[in-house]
Amino acid sequence: MGSTKLIDSLKQIYPNERLLTRPAQLIPYESDALTAYRCRPLAVVIPEDQDEVIDTVRLCDQLQVPFVARGSGTSLSGGSLPVDGGIVIALNRLDRILRLDPQERIAVVEAGVVNLAVSKAAMPYGLYFAPDPSSQPICTIGGNLAYNSGGAHCLKYGMTSNHILGIKAVLPDGEVVELGGESLEGVGPDLVGLYVGSEGLFGIALEITLRLLPKPEVFRTVLVAYDSLEAAGDAVARVVAAGLLPGAMEIMDRLAIDAAVAAVEANYPSGAAAVLIVELDGEANQVEEEFKRLMAVIDDSGAEEIRIAQDDADRQRIWKGRKSAFSAVGRLSSEFLVQDGVVPRSRLGEALAEIEKLSARYSLRVANVFHAGDGNLHPLILYGGGEAGRANEAGRVEEAGAFERAEELAGEILDMCIRFGGSITGEHGVGVEKLRHLPKMFTEVDMETFQMIRGAIDPNKLSNRGKMFLDEPQTPRRYSGPRPQERADSIL
Repeated sequence: MGSTKLIDSLKQIYPNERLLTRPAQLIPYESDALTAYRCRPLAVVIPEDQDEVIDTVRLCDQLQVPFVARGSGTSLSGGSLPVDGGIVIALNRLDRILRLDPQERIAVVEAGVVNLAVSKAAMPYGLYFAPDPSSQPICTIGGNLAYNSGGAHCLKYGMTSNHILGIKAVLPDGEVVELGGESLEGVGPDLVGLYVGSEGLFGIALEITLRLLPKPEVFRTVLVAYDSLEAAGDAVARVVAAGLLPGAMEIMDRLAIDAAVAAVEANYPSGAAAVLIVELDGEANQVEEEFKRLMAVIDDSGAEEIRIAQDDADRQRIWKGRKSAFSAVGRLSSEFLVQDGVVPRSRLGEALAEIEKLSARYSLRVANVFHAGDGNLHPLILYGGGEAGRANEAGRVEEAGAFERAEELAGEILDMCIRFGGSITGEHGVGVEKLRHLPKMFTEVDMETFQMIRGAIDPNKLSNRGKMFLDEPQTPRRYSGPRPQERADSIL
């Protein structure tokens, strides 16, 4: 009876084509990019303006129905996994850039605007939006805000939190609030800082005021090959010790290199155990001086091969391989988990050696791709394949028990990050994937404080229920319904 009342009430807000309730319509929303975690919502609504979002949240509060906001579904931690018995509010049509002021260097955008679209709109004015996650052509600003996304250039330019000035949001009880403003100088408590990275637990951001930066005058990009991961990690330490602050420093290991070469024909050195990408940017005179110092460090780092981008097209080819790495690994394994831990730069080599040992112990291949400049590891744990395995929910063959081993290995990597003085997440968030690890990283008092803040804003835990905290009602983790053919026969 409750679900019937919900659907009837939603029909008062949405026409049929924007209120999805049939199984065939709901299947694409069962999971996000962490596809091993699945749950089917009661309904999906597709608002076209902010008022519809607000009305929907107020209805959920009135009927005590949990809800999840979703953009492009690129979360790798299950952050936009639907809530059992709840609805999904899909924000992709809230995709308007409401204002772009080149004099003040700000853009006011709706939550469904794609990250890269902001930089494209700002390009004629010589401006851009700095956070550049690998999913930049797809991911939305609302999702970047929820998980405080970073990207390859966060070493120099910071995370999403460093580029958001103001937020208009609807809280879980339907109240609309405005946090921050258009100034770099805030007054009072940093409520914008509190909201950014809250993983959807504080309601839904509707409008976001972004800080834009002048596009750097020049870039100097270097691709360096090494005969070991440790050597590449040591080179990062040398660059930092030299007092240089590159725009980006990225490392890929042999598996990730092979995948990128196969997928996008990245022109990376063949046979390299690791490649390091270092990019300097800024004013021409400054960059040229820094480039001389950088090359002196690289020449002394035991590099096997050094390639310098000769023009922008060459630079884009280098970055295309790196930014395609996650999806490219699908060529090596039908299934893989992407982890997201952080270690101090000084312990990068040690951490990579530990991951190599864990890979051997669990008999699972691990492709390493990471933001070396800030120690943000993205090991990709490959567990697909094996003809003796079972067909998973996507119809691909998965070796029996491989997913469970992959999760255990991922957990050991996170434990290592904590032990080394790092973090369980750099930019992917806790979501449902790291629920058991958050209490390992924080004290009991810390966890109580987090819960107190959550309870003050959303006492009924309606907004993105089941994420971050273990003591909230949990959504089913893995799809346990009929196998693919049975589903195909029943979804209509």
